[in-house]
Amino acid sequence: MTTMENLQQKANFLRHEYIPALQQLDENATHLWGKMNVRQMIEHMTDYVRIASGRTHMNIVTPGEHIPRMQAFLASEKPFRENTPNALMADEPPLPRHATKELAVQELKEELEHFFTVYEKEPGKSTNNPFFGALTFDLQVQLLHKHSTHHLRQFGVAI
Repeated sequence: MTTMENLQQKANFLRHEYIPALQQLDENATHLWGKMNVRQMIEHMTDYVRIASGRTHMNIVTPGEHIPRMQAFLASEKPFRENTPNALMADEPPLPRHATKELAVQELKEELEHFFTVYEKEPGKSTNNPFFGALTFDLQVQLLHKHSTHHLRQFGVAI
């Protein structure tokens, strides 16, 4: 599979398969690692899709000399490790913003649609990710795919 086909497959997953996978996930599913429950995980993903689209602006916290290595990891097929630390998150996850999983999933769906619309309108756009630096659409798709499958695995969903 070419790099372009691989990227298209990941974008297709984010557009068409990710939300149905979340919709089928039991809200009370037990996490295999970490502290977030299902709703908190979905809302966490929504926050990072907002960063990817540029709706939420972030400063880069990774030292510049480490960005090439971080982006090389993004471009690879290596998954995030279980319990990968996030220096921007508190020790305890925030309380859910939404009263139901369905409302959280709907918000994420809308943010994913916005993400794709932004890059369709501005194909050369890049936005800052706090850990991975300035990312173009291709690296944003890589990151969102890697991040989404990481959290699906956290709740035992095989991808």
